[in-house]
Parts: sequence; C-alpha cells; structure tokens
Amino acid sequence: MNDVAPMHVDPLEMSGVVVNDLPDLFDISPTALWLEDYSRLHILFAQWRSEGVTDLRSFLLQDPARLAACSASIRVVRVNQRTLSLYAAASFEELSARLNEILRDDTYDALLDELEQLWQGRSAFQSKSVNYALDGRRLDILLKGVVLPGYEANWQRVLVTVDDITELEDVRRRVAASEQYARGIFTQAPVSLWVEDFSAIKHLLDDVRQQGIQDFRTFVDVHPEFVDRCMLEIRVRDVNRYTLFMFNASDKRELLARLPEVFRDDMRMSFRQQLVDLWDGRLFQQREVTNYALDGKALHVHLQFSVFPGHEQDWGLVLLALTDITARKKAESYLEYLGKHDVLTGLKNRSYYVDEVNRLERKELWPVTAIIIDLNNLKNTNDQLGHTAGDALLRRTGEVLSKAVDKCFPAARIGGDEFAVLMPGVDADGGREMLESIRKLIDLNNQFYTGPALSLSMGMATCSKGGRLEDTLREADLAMYENKRRYYETSDIDRRRI
Repeated sequence: MNDVAPMHVDPLEMSGVVVNDLPDLFDISPTALWLEDYSRLHILFAQWRSEGVTDLRSFLLQDPARLAACSASIRVVRVNQRTLSLYAAASFEELSARLNEILRDDTYDALLDELEQLWQGRSAFQSKSVNYALDGRRLDILLKGVVLPGYEANWQRVLVTVDDITELEDVRRRVAASEQYARGIFTQAPVSLWVEDFSAIKHLLDDVRQQGIQDFRTFVDVHPEFVDRCMLEIRVRDVNRYTLFMFNASDKRELLARLPEVFRDDMRMSFRQQLVDLWDGRLFQQREVTNYALDGKALHVHLQFSVFPGHEQDWGLVLLALTDITARKKAESYLEYLGKHDVLTGLKNRSYYVDEVNRLERKELWPVTAIIIDLNNLKNTNDQLGHTAGDALLRRTGEVLSKAVDKCFPAARIGGDEFAVLMPGVDADGGREMLESIRKLIDLNNQFYTGPALSLSMGMATCSKGGRLEDTLREADLAMYENKRRYYETSDIDRRRI
C-alpha cells in the first residue's frame, strides 16, 4: 500500500456491474473501502516460488527487507469517502502521500498473515491490524480483502474493507488488563488464597432441606457422616503462590494431592460450623481454624469465606483467604501462660492460686487438703553465692513439685520462696502421702545436683465439709513455720540470716 496508481476504469464496471443511474456505491459505502493493485506482489510470489521457496513466513522473517518489498509492491488505486473520514485525510492525494504515517509499528505483523493466506492460494484474506489516522489517533482495524472476479490470474484488482474496531479492542484491552491485575493480586497476595467450588455442597444442603429438615445443627449432630461427605465434595480450583509457601508444598499438584493432611483433626468441627452458617444463608464468614502444613506443623489461621458475586445461587465459585496467625496465637498463649505461671519455676503463680482458692470455696469440693511450702536457706544462698545460685534452688523446687503433684493438683509459687499445693477431694491421708512423695523427690534431686542442698519446710492441713478454707490455709501455714523452726533448731544455720 505504498504506491498509488491513477484510476482509469470504475471497479464496478470492471467486475461486470452496470451502474447506469445508480449512485457510486463504492464511494457512498459506510465501510472504509480500498481498491488496490496486487499484480506486482503476484509477480514477486511467482519469482520466489521459481527459486524454490515453500515456507513463505520463514522466508520473509529471515530478511525484513523481503517483507518491505511485499508492502512496496502493493498500490492503492482508490479509496472511498468513509476511508478519508476514518483516517482524517482531506483528499485521496493527502492520504496517498502520507501512507507511511498510517502504516507503521504493528502493521507488518498483520501484513505477514495476509501474505501467507494469499501464498496458500486463497482469493480472500483477513487480519487484525493497527493503523494510525493522520491526526495521530491509533486505529484498531479488522481488515478483509478479496481478489475481484476476473483478476484471479494477476491480482490486479483487490478490494479491501477496513472496519474500525478500536472501541471493541479498547474494551478487550481493559478487560485483559483487569484480569491481569486481578491475577497479579491473586498470585502475589501475601495471604493464602483458595478458589473453590462449593456447588456440590449446595446440592447436598438443598436435598436435606427438601427432605423437610429444619434444625440443621441437630441433623449434623445426629449424622456426622454428612459433614465428612460434604468435605469430600469440595473442589479446589486454584491456589496462589503464598499458599504453597505457607503449607510447605513444592507445587500446586502436591498440595492438592495431599489435602487430607492439610484439613484434619480440629478442622472437621470448624467445617461443621461453616455448613451451619451456609444453611442459615451466611455467604460471608470469618473464623479461626487450625490447618496443617505438609511437614506436619500446625497452622493457626484466620479464615475468611465468601461466595463470588454472581454465584450466590450455585456457590460455583467461592474465595477462601487464610491469614497465618500462628505467631499471634503463640504470643497469646505465652501471655496467657505468663498470666497464670511463674516463669522461673514453671509452676502456677499467685494469681492462679488466689483464683483457685476462690473456686474451691464456691464449688465446695470437700475435703480439700492444702500444703504450704517454704524454701529454706534462700537468703543465705543469695548472700553467699549470689542470686544465680538462689534462682537455681527455686528452679529445682519447681522441678520437685512438678514431678510430685498430679495435673489435677498443680503447685503454685505464691511468694518469693513460698509455694502451695491445693488438693480438692484429697483427705489427710492423701496429704501425708504427698508430703512423703515430695521428701523422696528432694533426696533424689540433691543426689543429681551439686551445690547447695535443696531443703523445703512443709505444713499440711485438711478442710472438711463445713469448714473454712481460709482457716485451713492458715493452719497449714502455721504447720510449715513449725517445721521450719525444727529445721533450724537441728541445723547450724543462723536463722537471722535466712
């Protein structure tokens, strides 16, 4: 389309159409029309075939000058008014003189497709291309060409139609950009994203509803196998990159093949509640659940479940966003631990002890046996050997008491060197057995550790039904001090330094 030849014969007359009194249909057509001469291209193709060329595309791509030669061999004979308007040309002469501004950039890619169609013996061709109007506007076009009847032997007259599809292509590009943007967000999001299909679960719930079930919560309690069946009907359609990292999966295939390792144990109860919420029409849900990475590590996650807009009736597309809150849960657990435990000894702390005393008084779990314990020689050890040695004695006390008491009777550090054990449901005989167990463990502990010997003064008292626990604790405390007095009377330690 680089050269222009003068028009001597009307193309409609050349094709055998009698126009007579009819208007010039070519010129008034609402579609942009180009009448072109491809005869020199026909000669060029014949020359290349004689030279043994069979694969035109490869031949042209080997040397860009060959494609340029093809373009230069095509001559524009005539265009209609719609073409001049589309390309912002004042006249055919202006359009012809400035073809290099119209055919540039992406044009050659489309020309290659057109040439290949003609090379293959077709008398018609089409392609999508990009042209530019003379005012600089980009034009996305759909180009269609046909060799006019009677010119099949030399391609001297080819009619080309150009449809402006810029608006359509702009929409397509915006959609593609939007999809790429959404895909980028999905792929790169720093949270685990799952796209799933819940349509089979929707059918199962609908079937249950049609059976007349109204209390779905009771239904799944009576039929827990229904929950298992629904879990099997989940179809994972896609996961993002962070999901693979979070669940320690090498790729998507491995993750999907090992989903039973991910969703297990406590997950079943969470999924049961999810089904109850779906039954009640809650299509957006949030909850904390426990999943498992493929290396077996427990993952505490905050789950957000939502049905995609437009899929409210079938649940064919749902999005699950899983935020890893394992670190937060560990921190919360540790803070909770600190709220009830003494860090140095690992025993319960005074706060727990006070709460437990109040609980036992409310519950009246009689009898209740209390043991009050005091670590001997702590001040003396701190003064002579330093607080590191004193802390070691406190830790050893924690070890002894932890081993001696049952989980039902946790020991507590209630002061600097004071400890207590509360044993609901245990009488005086059981308390004496506990004292003996602690003494034996102290002997074993002293055999294992070097340094200052561990020594504990202990007092015990039992509160029976009708008694006051406060009085029992005071009685146990007095018994402990009596035990401590006897300890110092039989030792060489100056009590004033304790």
